[in-house]
Amino acid sequence: MEKNKIKKIIMIIGFVIVVLFIGFLVWRLFFQQTSILPGEPEGPGSSITDGLPSSPDGTPIITDSTEPGTIKPGEDTPLSPQGTQEKETEGISKIAIGGITETTTIVKSHSLNPTPSKDGGAVQFYNKDDNKFYMVNDEGDLIPLSDKSFFNVSDVEWAPNKTKAVIEYPDQTKIIYDFTTNKQVTLPKHWEDFTFSSDSEKLVNKSLGIDPDNRWLVISNSDGSQTKVLESIGENDRWVIPSWSPNNQSVGMYTEGVDAERREVFFIGEYGQNFKSTIVEGWGFQPQWSKNGDKLLYSVYSPKDDLKPKLWIVNASGDDIGKNRRSLQLETWADKCTFASNTEVYCAVPKSLESMAGMFPELALRTSDDLYKINIETGQKTLIAIPDQAYNISSIIVNKDQSNLFFTDQIDEQIHKINLQN
Repeated sequence: MEKNKIKKIIMIIGFVIVVLFIGFLVWRLFFQQTSILPGEPEGPGSSITDGLPSSPDGTPIITDSTEPGTIKPGEDTPLSPQGTQEKETEGISKIAIGGITETTTIVKSHSLNPTPSKDGGAVQFYNKDDNKFYMVNDEGDLIPLSDKSFFNVSDVEWAPNKTKAVIEYPDQTKIIYDFTTNKQVTLPKHWEDFTFSSDSEKLVNKSLGIDPDNRWLVISNSDGSQTKVLESIGENDRWVIPSWSPNNQSVGMYTEGVDAERREVFFIGEYGQNFKSTIVEGWGFQPQWSKNGDKLLYSVYSPKDDLKPKLWIVNASGDDIGKNRRSLQLETWADKCTFASNTEVYCAVPKSLESMAGMFPELALRTSDDLYKINIETGQKTLIAIPDQAYNISSIIVNKDQSNLFFTDQIDEQIHKINLQN
């Protein structure tokens, strides 16, 4: 009896130790703040201040060429540990010169998928509050794009010419609407993930039938006619990304695992061309084409980066595919960036990120963002603005002459403006 009693006591103590250990692991992964600041070199020899050197095929280069005198991500910014920023009454700049910058709200309603206007000088968007599409200028003047109401739109994919868009609804209904002619075409419900060609005349998307043998990457005219099957997707649809390059070289990408930490990206041509591939150092591949389509900005996360997203750049055209692959040493997602020119990128960079934020982006909702400008040729990155309030930025638009930067806040869905020039 005495032995059984001792055995039970030992089992209870062991159980308590296991519970405490599991609790510590949960706290360590999800709540402990890491001491590594986003964008800082994480090892000796990773700082390069004289621009980006060339790189052989597939050889990643780690760079950190933050402009001297600027603040690195997460460094000396007026943000409390809880991710709330106290708005100062003095010392707020009217233009973006690297410090706390005045931010103006130009659309106070709930917006969806804002995009540059046709002339590049303003912003157009879907207004969730009154179910209409508008263009808004930097003064906040609203101009309807159509008198028609579009109820409960769930997603919008704009054509490059900004005169038409694929509009999606919660019941999976999809239409193409032309704001110039006010005509619409209904698309099949099982079509998903749309991207327009550079001339806005064609679409590439996934056609996902119930049977895996009936799942394809397809292209069609922008009115949904003359559908052409490109590639069988099968059960790999999650790894296929419809993405029509600005130079029309490729219409999509497919990623495949190389090992536990890397994936290989294959480019899909409209006419079955065989292109070179490139390696990405992580998972969660999220790409964005440069304006000329010769480079690919992307974000991935990996265990060696504490599963936080990190920005990379790589050549992605012709025989140069895979060359000059390098880390930009900023911890953010590619969809929080925008190309203002073929070499200049503006990005919203979280002040701090928790471990596993790349795998679980919802962890980043507790922080706010600063704004950076990056030269992808030299690798130089400059902190241009700390918004005067705590914003979790979901999209960025820079107008044609780079005088204004517009962004949406993920929480309030309003559109805000920062002056880049006087």
